[in-house]
Amino acid sequence: MHGTRNANERDSAEAVKIRVILMDNIELIMADTQTDAFLAKRRSMVESQLRARGIRDERVLSAMFLVPRHEFVSAEYRDQAHEDHPIPIGEGQTLSQPYIVAIMLEALALKPADTVLEVGTGSGYQTALLAELARQVYSVERHVSLARAAQATLARLGYTNVEVVLGDGSHGLPERAPFDAIIVSAAAPQIPPPLFKQLREGGSMVIPVGPAPAQELQLVRKQSGLPVVTDLEGCRFVPLIGSEGYSSGW
Repeated sequence: MHGTRNANERDSAEAVKIRVILMDNIELIMADTQTDAFLAKRRSMVESQLRARGIRDERVLSAMFLVPRHEFVSAEYRDQAHEDHPIPIGEGQTLSQPYIVAIMLEALALKPADTVLEVGTGSGYQTALLAELARQVYSVERHVSLARAAQATLARLGYTNVEVVLGDGSHGLPERAPFDAIIVSAAAPQIPPPLFKQLREGGSMVIPVGPAPAQELQLVRKQSGLPVVTDLEGCRFVPLIGSEGYSSGW
């Protein structure tokens, strides 16, 4: 009886081990399947929404395929993360549609050695793209909850060349200036003087400018200390709130 009981206990223990291994394998398979599904969605996003509509910078296209966009939105919006529209991220803010993000990044023409200032961290998605394209990224966010969530996601995904700062982004980040490039993810009434001042000579800034109904996405180059402005296309962004932006939302 004693030997039979020991044998039964061994069999039971082995059965438990097998069930655990099977469950672990099922979870891994499900995770791989989900990853494959999101990879397919990113590939489709890059090809149908970006390349097909004229985005040609291969570094930008590669970054947007590489960065897992679905990781930067809440679970309820993950299935929509790669669609051609903005996604709510809380605090009245949105994650811009992929095409607008790509236009802004392509216009900046970032180099691997560049240092970039981002005004408006938001979800951290664009921050991750900048981190893929540049040497160092400083990102300023005024909402505590968004800054903390973005920082956590970026850290979890392994980005170490990013610093998220809580503050008024319309002032820029003078202690880290000058910047090779500045990207502003909210609409300003005009080009904020502090941001232009912090731009390195020969550097570029992309910023939406104008009131709620009609904004223009602008590329601003600093040449001989003066702004050279090129209009890229019409757009709609949330307002840049701050002393050098709007005093309140739309």
